[in-house]
Amino acid sequence: MKILVTGGLGSIGLVLVNKLKQNNNEVYFCDLGHFNEKNYYRCDVSSFNQLQNLFKKQKFDYVFHLGGEFGRWNGEDFYENMWKTNVIGTKNLIRLQEEIGFKMIFASSSEVYGDYEGIMHEDVMEKNFIKQKNDYALSKWVSEIQIMNSKEMFNTDTVRVRIFNTYGPGEYYSYYRSVACRFIYKALMQEKYTVYLGHTRTSTYITDLVNTFSNIPSNFKSGEVYNIAGNDYHTIKEMSDIILELTGGNKDLVSYEENEKFTTLHKKVSCEKAIKDLKHNPRVNLADGLRKTVDWMKEIYLNKNNKSKVIEYL
Repeated sequence: MKILVTGGLGSIGLVLVNKLKQNNNEVYFCDLGHFNEKNYYRCDVSSFNQLQNLFKKQKFDYVFHLGGEFGRWNGEDFYENMWKTNVIGTKNLIRLQEEIGFKMIFASSSEVYGDYEGIMHEDVMEKNFIKQKNDYALSKWVSEIQIMNSKEMFNTDTVRVRIFNTYGPGEYYSYYRSVACRFIYKALMQEKYTVYLGHTRTSTYITDLVNTFSNIPSNFKSGEVYNIAGNDYHTIKEMSDIILELTGGNKDLVSYEENEKFTTLHKKVSCEKAIKDLKHNPRVNLADGLRKTVDWMKEIYLNKNNKSKVIEYL
């Protein structure tokens, strides 16, 4: 199969590209920056012209659409970028999909479940009024609606995947990154950070996500939506405590508050559909996944080895 991965230089994209290659697919990938590797294209998905030029050069059977702006606070501070990349970028791909006919796998987010407090089944969005808590969540839900509308009007073939709190080697620190990445960096660098006690999450180790992603083309069901998550349902404090133990971090540098504004309180998920249809089988528990992530981040930030290969730490 000939496959394109947008956002192919991202923390999920790079691992997915490697996995798809291992499965003997002909894999191409694109992202914003210049990058010297075979089958890579520089392409901004929010530019229809750049996408169109890429699709004139290559014809793809499947497109994994991972390219986008990430994170709720990133979406508040850089909302113009968020809406342009996430919503217009997805619409650009849909327009090309309507014209060319490739199958798409769209990376959505657990954030679309917003203020829902029960177990997050895929049909929650159909049965309940959900208030999304931030622009990032809204941008992902708008993209899903665009995809569903295109399916209805033009019979396009897309699978939507809602990702739950993915972490692991390959995610470089910034203020806007995942909670695991931020906590590990702060603990390693002996810097202060805040833990919100009123939140629970279901975290997903990167290889457990990518292994299931790689199963989608051979088990493709047009119009379906899947939750993909790990087996670990935990408090944010429990994650922080594991990280402090793994890093030898200073507990006195951690402060505790009850809730974070504009953020979903609880994310308890059902992955029954993905287990049944996509052979989803999460194998890495939270402690082991965080240990692998800490090992990689130590190499990057303490040993200053920027050439350290992510794949070696997975």
